Amino acid sequence: MPSRTFHGRVTLGQGLDKEVYQIVRKLADEDAQYDQQTKSSISDVYDKIKRSNSSLNRKSKKLLEDSIGRVLDVLKQEAESEDEIGSIEGDFPDIQKTDVLIANGMNKRIVGSWSKDASKMNGSQTLSTEEQAAQSIAPVSKKRQMNGEPMMKRRKAASEVDRSPPTHVSLADLGGVDTVIQDLKDLIVLPLFRPDIYMNSKIQPPRGILLHGPPGCGKTMIANALAAELGVPFISLSAPSLVSGMSGESEKALRDHFEEAKKMAPCLVFLDEIDSITPKRENAQREMEKRIVAQLLTCMDQLALEQTGGKAVIILAATNRPDSLDPALRRGGRFDKEINLGVPSEAVRGQILRALTRQMALSDDFDFRHLAKLTPGFVGADLSDLVSTAGSAAIKRFLDTLEIESSDMDVDTGDAPVSETVLELRRLIKRAKEPPGPERAAILITTGDFLTALPKIQPSSKREGFATIPGTTWADIGALRPVREELLTAIVEPIRSPEKYERVGITAPTGVLLWGPPGCGKTLLAKAVANESRANFISVKGPELLNKYVGESERAVRQVFVRARSSIPCVIFFDELDALVPKRDDSLSESSARVVNTLLTELDGLSSRQGIYVIAATNRPDIIDPAMLRPGRLETLLFVDLPEEAERVEILQTLSRNLSIPFTDAIADVARACEGFSGADLESLLRRAGYAAIKRNDDIKLEDFMTARQKIRPSVGDRRKYDKLKVQWGAGLSG
Repeated sequence: MPSRTFHGRVTLGQGLDKEVYQIVRKLADEDAQYDQQTKSSISDVYDKIKRSNSSLNRKSKKLLEDSIGRVLDVLKQEAESEDEIGSIEGDFPDIQKTDVLIANGMNKRIVGSWSKDASKMNGSQTLSTEEQAAQSIAPVSKKRQMNGEPMMKRRKAASEVDRSPPTHVSLADLGGVDTVIQDLKDLIVLPLFRPDIYMNSKIQPPRGILLHGPPGCGKTMIANALAAELGVPFISLSAPSLVSGMSGESEKALRDHFEEAKKMAPCLVFLDEIDSITPKRENAQREMEKRIVAQLLTCMDQLALEQTGGKAVIILAATNRPDSLDPALRRGGRFDKEINLGVPSEAVRGQILRALTRQMALSDDFDFRHLAKLTPGFVGADLSDLVSTAGSAAIKRFLDTLEIESSDMDVDTGDAPVSETVLELRRLIKRAKEPPGPERAAILITTGDFLTALPKIQPSSKREGFATIPGTTWADIGALRPVREELLTAIVEPIRSPEKYERVGITAPTGVLLWGPPGCGKTLLAKAVANESRANFISVKGPELLNKYVGESERAVRQVFVRARSSIPCVIFFDELDALVPKRDDSLSESSARVVNTLLTELDGLSSRQGIYVIAATNRPDIIDPAMLRPGRLETLLFVDLPEEAERVEILQTLSRNLSIPFTDAIADVARACEGFSGADLESLLRRAGYAAIKRNDDIKLEDFMTARQKIRPSVGDRRKYDKLKVQWGAGLSG
């Protein structure tokens, strides 16, 4: 590439010259870093290029040497220009720098054209002399990195970022979190305001607190409200925002924030959604994820009082998935304390509703307890949504009232015909413009508004697969009184009155197995138990946990118990248990054996996790692994037999309570004649009688029951098998 001259000065082309220019500038920057003043020759630069991994070392020697010569001449001219400018400015302080740059800045302008289109710079628009000078110095006046690239934009200084505590929320806005506030008070107040106590006692204060629980339970709000009460500097970070596409930038962002926290100590740092940047390193998809975890571990280890100037820095973190965090984070010295914010109980929901409505105008007869009872499975976010929807319902009710009041008002319709809808709108506008009376100062929100809004709200825990309280009650179950009494003692009473068991000094059984012929009401019993005890209910069909992929079945079993721990008190119901935990022998596959072992392990842990109870149902207790039925697991075995004659009458009467005809003795005689019928068979009998009435377009009559009786057969064929099992296993009923 031939060199060109412009006004007697050497200029550069593009392409190869640009790459050589970058390398020579990098060598010059390295010399300047170590205070070396060496002059590079063409041979020196050529040797360094050949030793590097640059793509230039594949160019021919003649081509490279010519390019290096041109670049060195340009750099020499740049140095001379800077010296000349300095001398002129020293001799003539009043002279404008742009006047000198006009004469000596041509080569710099051409070098700057590497990053710009030459056609844009030499377009039809005519630039002034000052503008030309400004453009000529722009590329070379910027500071460069050692590799010749422009310096990256610096982050905002810590002083420019507002780290003051929040002002839009306080702990008074929260309800039902007194236990959490008590835990946080014990862990945070003294370390932040009296670190000298810890320094003098040579005790390290807690460095990290992990808040975990289902979505919407108030983790982020608690962190912000706590910071507002404490009044200390508050650094709130969304963990995903720390992740950068540039290698090393994510780790640098973490280091910068922790260094900022140390300078502002005492300080509270909040990491929201921490699971997004701290996965288990053995499962990490990319090396960057492992580096971020390692960097966070290092940063937390550097928060000892000795390294923060005797002022505490405490890390609050929130996640919905605590089990996905790297185990190294969940040890002492890092996240010392873990606080679980589960699905609120009925009493807690009442407190949350009071907090959410404390500034609203409520009717005098507003019933918080009734509303709390109607919202099982609702978390704080769901209740807040309910309050907003109820407020909208109250507004709509007020709007309907205005429409009724405006129905007889006269409005101007003009000459053109107007539809009734437009007339209603005009009347409403006219009525709304009238000044409100004293009784209309505020709209009172009633319990009815909440009942109107309730069907429109689906609790997030139900969407996410968490538990809710079923609607089945004892009134929906006919007969089975002995079994109901045993379930009351085993599950309902421990949940409703735990002090009775503490007074005696025993623990309640953690598991119950309901076994017997199909269709006898085992599932209904489990639901009614959960409803009676006001416990959350998770129903699991045994086969639905099984997965063909290795490890997925065991993970599904663990996930069930994770959900239960977030929904205490909770009843887990395993239907068709024999499909999930068959006997372990040589014929059982390895994957099925792992599922059995996982479920046994989880059941062993229930003794230390109060508030979780397991009910299982099966038709084949003889093929269940014996380890499941030992004391401490499913230790209470209850036989749910086919109903006797009097029980069949009671069951059919319960099923017929919504019929338009009264339950007569004649219908009871039909139930008595149904020997060997289960509860499901009696329900089928009623349904078949209803079909006949629908075809006749009339109410159900006795003849319909008689006809249906001739068509329905008992679903349980071999009753002798269950009699033998009853002798072997026992009924499990006291008395």
